[in-house]
Amino acid sequence: MTKEYRQPVYAPPAGAADLLLIRHGESAPARPGVSFPMKDGHGDPPLHPQGERQALAVGDRLKGEAFAALYVTKLTRTHQTAAPLAAHLGLTPQVNPDLHEVSLGDWDGGLYRIKAAEGDPIYRKVVDTQDWSPIPNAETRDSFFGRVRKGLLDIAQAHADQRVAVFVHGGVIGAAMAIASGSEPFAFLGAANGSISRLVITDGRMRVLGFNDTQHLAHL
Repeated sequence: MTKEYRQPVYAPPAGAADLLLIRHGESAPARPGVSFPMKDGHGDPPLHPQGERQALAVGDRLKGEAFAALYVTKLTRTHQTAAPLAAHLGLTPQVNPDLHEVSLGDWDGGLYRIKAAEGDPIYRKVVDTQDWSPIPNAETRDSFFGRVRKGLLDIAQAHADQRVAVFVHGGVIGAAMAIASGSEPFAFLGAANGSISRLVITDGRMRVLGFNDTQHLAHL
């Protein structure tokens, strides 16, 4: 009989950390002249009712998975999004100090959304240069990418041969995917609220295994 070599089913290698990156649910809308609540210079809006529904859908989707830990950022919307899954699993989320959203300087607190919707020339320059630096007092792309990389590697180091769920922000997911894939910096911006992406990290090397999975949100 001729020996056959079938295509293998992927499994993380020994020592790898398997990270699901979950974008928080939709947050409260920005309104002209009204700033979001602020935390350490970052806009800190709560979830919109649709975001609360997305958080419940994430919890239902992942409640049957085995996670060694759940992580959130310092910002409220990630805590609220993680809460349904944390309740299902009986886990208390841990705060990672490096994975909060990019600091938007003078445009934080909701103004960035308004400027983007209006097509402000500075916003267009941000898109063209793929860097937030044109915004007054904003965090640079290189600084942001550096701390995102550190945050991911710190989690990976703590969870060899384990799967963890990390509730983060759209900019963080975009940075993580760009770092892992070597793509253009903004190539992966636009992950949907409540979406699930996946990275496998081994010895400091990252592999993209999924991006923007939203099948659990189809009914919303």
